[in-house]
Amino acid sequence: MKKYSFIILSGLFILVLASSCRKQLDLAPVSSVTDGNFWKTADQFDSFVAGVHTQFRSNNAAFQILGEMRADIFATDPGTNGAFTGEATQGLERLWTQNLNLDNPGVSSFGGFYNNINQLNLLISKLNSTAIVTAANKNYYLGIAYGMRAFYYYQLYRSWGAVIIQTEPTSGTTLDISNLAKAASPATDVMNLIKADIDKSVVSFGTDYSFKNLKSYWSKSATLMLKADVYLWTANRAGGSADATTAKAALTDIQTNVPALQLLPKYSDVFATTTKGNNEMIFVSHYQFNEATMAFVQSSFVPQSGLIANFYDSLANRQFSPTTDNWGGLLRAPVRIAAFRSFDDKDSRKLASIQPAYQKLANGTFKIAGCFADKYQGEQNAGSRLITNDYPIYRYADLLLMLAEAKAVLGESPATELNQVRARAFGANYNAAVHGFPNQTLDANPKEAVLQERFFEFVFEGKRWYDLRRAGDSYVYEHTTLLSSQAYALLWPVDRTTLTNNRLLVQTTGYSSF
Repeated sequence: MKKYSFIILSGLFILVLASSCRKQLDLAPVSSVTDGNFWKTADQFDSFVAGVHTQFRSNNAAFQILGEMRADIFATDPGTNGAFTGEATQGLERLWTQNLNLDNPGVSSFGGFYNNINQLNLLISKLNSTAIVTAANKNYYLGIAYGMRAFYYYQLYRSWGAVIIQTEPTSGTTLDISNLAKAASPATDVMNLIKADIDKSVVSFGTDYSFKNLKSYWSKSATLMLKADVYLWTANRAGGSADATTAKAALTDIQTNVPALQLLPKYSDVFATTTKGNNEMIFVSHYQFNEATMAFVQSSFVPQSGLIANFYDSLANRQFSPTTDNWGGLLRAPVRIAAFRSFDDKDSRKLASIQPAYQKLANGTFKIAGCFADKYQGEQNAGSRLITNDYPIYRYADLLLMLAEAKAVLGESPATELNQVRARAFGANYNAAVHGFPNQTLDANPKEAVLQERFFEFVFEGKRWYDLRRAGDSYVYEHTTLLSSQAYALLWPVDRTTLTNNRLLVQTTGYSSF
């Protein structure tokens, strides 16, 4: 009987794999099991589904880098070569300066995404040939597998364009996707697969709109959010109004069939460790004390506790304390001061997403020194800060702003959706005549208005670069350091190791191969 290798962890979760932004695209299993001793009980299928979500979580660092780090949020400030704390960027500056190449690709080995794609292929294969799992669970799990596979290929499509399409599970004990000696498929074929998998996911879920495990399992709503995202991408290209209509229908489907979804009254509550699975979340990567923490936050995005203690919080008129402001991280990617200042001071998202740090001058006044992202504050444990917030992939504010975007493409007013988001952001300070659409100067261009609102709403959620790319190339050149003369760099380079291991792959056009 044919043997399939896959990664398994004993206990509650399987498929534990180290975060793989820089490691080789390796499918070698931690341990192997065969058809002879697995896929024999419904519980084993349940465990495998838990495992593909665990492995999905391991890709969050890559999602963050690919989705945001080349945009206009993170960078060192003019005149500086490192973070305001004195910490070095350690090569991350290549992302926001658009200086990538095959030896400094930003993300290697296609983000490690093929590891989980292979597991999803195996899950689909086994679900389609089993009679052990109940019909309801089989359909739900197929909905998860097709939807999640489409999500991965959408990441690959937006980042590299033409990539390897692999929809069958690989066999053997040490096989590695980069050694398949398989060429990439054209980007159009990748998009066709994405849309086909979305359709299969929707059909598999049927009328089941339920959520599982505090929104940490893929669901029909997650698939419909992905569908809207994908069709807005094509609507801004050749798809036009027809695809925008499809995107709008997917979003209104969620609103109709999942009426409990809504904006939380307070923005910061959306991300709190005490409100997991809240009514705004649609799909999250779940973190939990004594189980897993968001390590990539502390590896690059928050400062060392001792270094932040040299600065002040001007609003509280206090010096930061290494005891209570114990971020315990490394600040490789500071938030631009200009990005912080682009927020209205009355917008609650400003300080709920970004922490400014100030120098206190001899005359007692404060001068801003720099900023860092603090949307995920975690929780304290024995003097240490653990980042255990859930990382949102899709939430209701995203639904509203994609719906506003679809309406803008269709020439309809996005006022209802934009103003819901703005009203929540400003709270008691909201003045419709000042803050509401279409009363801001930027509102004269609805597409720009939506993009700006998404900027304010989704800092540190891995969306800004993708948002600009979805809107169209001109928006990337307008809002980032990428020049129109560097149009090839809208996509990412393939790293040297991957090109060496698979000689049928070719470098992304415009980048050097060897």
